[in-house]
Amino acid sequence: MNEVRTGFAWSLLLMLLGVIAAGLVFGWPHAAFTAVGFGAYFLYRQMQGADRLLNWVRQPFGTPPPVPTGNGVWDDVFAAMNRRHRENIAQRHELHLALDRFRLAAEALPDGVVILDESQQIEWMNRQAALCLCLDTTSDVGARISNLLREPEFENYLNDPERYGHALVLATQRVPGHSVHMQLTPFSAGRSLLLVRDTTQLARMTTMRRDFVANVSHELKTPLTVILGYLETIEDSPPGISTEELGQYVQMATTQARRMQHLVDELLTLSVLETDAPPNNDNVHIASLMASVHREALALSGGQHEIALDAETAAILHGDESELHSALLNLASNAVHYTPPGGLISMRWRVLDNGDGEFSVSDDGIGIALTDIHRLTERFFRVDKGRARLASDGTGGTGLGLSIVKQVVERHNGQLLIRSELGQGSTFSIIVPNPRVIAND
Repeated sequence: MNEVRTGFAWSLLLMLLGVIAAGLVFGWPHAAFTAVGFGAYFLYRQMQGADRLLNWVRQPFGTPPPVPTGNGVWDDVFAAMNRRHRENIAQRHELHLALDRFRLAAEALPDGVVILDESQQIEWMNRQAALCLCLDTTSDVGARISNLLREPEFENYLNDPERYGHALVLATQRVPGHSVHMQLTPFSAGRSLLLVRDTTQLARMTTMRRDFVANVSHELKTPLTVILGYLETIEDSPPGISTEELGQYVQMATTQARRMQHLVDELLTLSVLETDAPPNNDNVHIASLMASVHREALALSGGQHEIALDAETAAILHGDESELHSALLNLASNAVHYTPPGGLISMRWRVLDNGDGEFSVSDDGIGIALTDIHRLTERFFRVDKGRARLASDGTGGTGLGLSIVKQVVERHNGQLLIRSELGQGSTFSIIVPNPRVIAND
């Protein structure tokens, strides 16, 4: 700044001396002094403009340029600079908006996104990535990702660019029990994009599907083996075998065939219940429904149990009559199967104080341990082999009945409540929400 001012001062002095000398030589001192005045004013304005420019340059980045104060070259310069400054502000605003849109879009993605710099330090990540990897979107930014995810398999993946074209499935210890699908993609200036997806549910579904196929195969294989065994016995039987003995073989094979048919029917029922189609909205008469299930339970029991029916309030229920009948019959069937001969089974309907309806089936049978109750609605789950042997008909069921009940209850927006104690019997209750219940006293 001082050097510029000094330069202008010397320029002004030399010009003044030159004009005065010319005026004295050519004999027009008045004109010379007038020219000196105008020149001095012009140089003063130039020094003033340069001074304002230099003061602005020293200000922090983003400070607006000096405002024009009148006509002149410097005013044109400052006006042009102000126009450029406004254009830069508008461009920065557009860039900020574009960046905000990008971040909002990245936050809306179902997958996690992590931006890494050339040193594999985290520059930015969305909330989904933080959830998948158990990271913090604020405090973990700037840290090396390998220092946060201390997994040898992940470290090897980061250090091997040839593997970037393939995904890494990692069961990370940072989030125990979770499985994460990860893929690294370089994009510019040494930076890379790490895409993360939580595949825990998918892995569980794959396991469930595998177990389901294995269970179905096992459940069908056993009766098929028995049927084939009896048929081969009949085929290889000696000529003198009695009709009574052949009839026993046929009866046993028929029993196993019916067991297979029952299993297939329940699998088809589950398949229908798990579709997205909503249940029918019939007007189901509770008294008629309960009476029908009661008759079937009596037939199934064959007179071995006392089965009581109590419907304290007549009512109409909005729902799918076929599905509700299937659910109640499954509960009644379980009660018959797992209650020793001479036991008491109670079927009940009532309207609760809050207007909800409750179906319940109680028995004084062998009961269920508290630790097993939460798994009862899993497909093919059986408490233990001993419980299956204790069933009154010796079959122990297919292991799908309560899965069907659960699906029916959920499709009717209800709840399935289970209360039981080993050796003290069980109570299964279906709670139907108030809007579906119409009292009809």
